Amino acid sequence: MHEVDDELREIKREIIESRGLVIKTNNLTNALSADIKSIAKRQQSYERRLTWNSATAYVVFVVVVFAALKFFVDARVDAIDATSKHLRDENVRMKQALDDARQLQAERQASELEAAKFYDLVRQGKRVDLIKGWESMRTKPLSKAEGQFLADAVDKARAEQASLLYLQGLDSSRLQRWQEAATAFEDSLHYEDQGAVAPQSKLELGSAYRKLHKQKEAIAVLEPLVESNADREVQDDALEQLAWCQTEIEAFNDAKNTWRTLIKKFPDSHYAPEAKLALMQLSQTH
Repeated sequence: MHEVDDELREIKREIIESRGLVIKTNNLTNALSADIKSIAKRQQSYERRLTWNSATAYVVFVVVVFAALKFFVDARVDAIDATSKHLRDENVRMKQALDDARQLQAERQASELEAAKFYDLVRQGKRVDLIKGWESMRTKPLSKAEGQFLADAVDKARAEQASLLYLQGLDSSRLQRWQEAATAFEDSLHYEDQGAVAPQSKLELGSAYRKLHKQKEAIAVLEPLVESNADREVQDDALEQLAWCQTEIEAFNDAKNTWRTLIKKFPDSHYAPEAKLALMQLSQTH
């Protein structure tokens, strides 16, 4: 009986230990399950973050690729636009150059015809028409040789016309037609005021003005002639005429100075005795 009780106690003890072991095992199992779930959640979270990171990296990569592609395409388009604009501008420039060349060629042909007509005036000796037409002709697109040839012809025509008018003025002076003479000398100087006959024309013009009682106009012509580098005979004649004009308008001091200049500058002139006498008379009376 005693042994049975011991066995029962032993069985109870084993049952209790087994139960405790089962409970511990169950607790460990639950703890392990909780750990596994936690690990699984962390793994899922990691995988989710990894997925998002991969997706983000892919999106960033795609954006970067598209941005780079856009920049490349934009740069290419800009380069093509610039080239196209340059070609359009060059095309416009070449068309303009072609139009200018055609216009220049047309003007050149027209000027050649006008030059031929202008040369006919030279051969026909129409000096007045030649001189009048030169102002418009000189602006034409002539060659250097053509322009120089025609300019020389015009200069020759000016000199010839000035000489002809000077001679006409002398003829009128001999006939004492002073207004006609003055007009002829004025026209001569209009054609050429620095030519070979210009000093003589100015002298004769001053003399004609004096005869017409236009002493002031005569003085305006004679004073520059006296101060110029004209011929000796022209200068002493001009001084003599100038002195008489100044005397006639009662500019006595100016007249005295002019007579003195004549005597000093041209002591051997045939006007010197006249100058001395006139200076003495002016000094006595004024």
